Amino acid sequence: MAWLLVIVAGFLETGFAVCLKLSHGFTRLWPTVAFCIFALGSFGLLTLALRRLDVGPAYAVWTGIGAAGTAVYGMVFLGDVVSTLKIVSISLVIIGVVGLQLSGSAH
Repeated sequence: MAWLLVIVAGFLETGFAVCLKLSHGFTRLWPTVAFCIFALGSFGLLTLALRRLDVGPAYAVWTGIGAAGTAVYGMVFLGDVVSTLKIVSISLVIIGVVGLQLSGSAH
């Protein structure tokens, strides 16, 4: 259950990062409100998950989902530049997070 909270928190991190961009420096009301909701949800769920999980692996998964999700969202929906290096780098982030989990660090 705790890992599910981390995964959902990671997706909410993607949401707050995207809304941060869309808020244009907190000058647009609704993206700013959405940013606050996503950020509070993300940090809240991560906090709950950390009651049962080691901080290193949980934080790595949270930031990995957030970073990869934000980069992919930006390329697909916001017109961010798509490059081979960017795609390889996102893949390496995901591989690193999975590798950390498989290494037994989370046990």
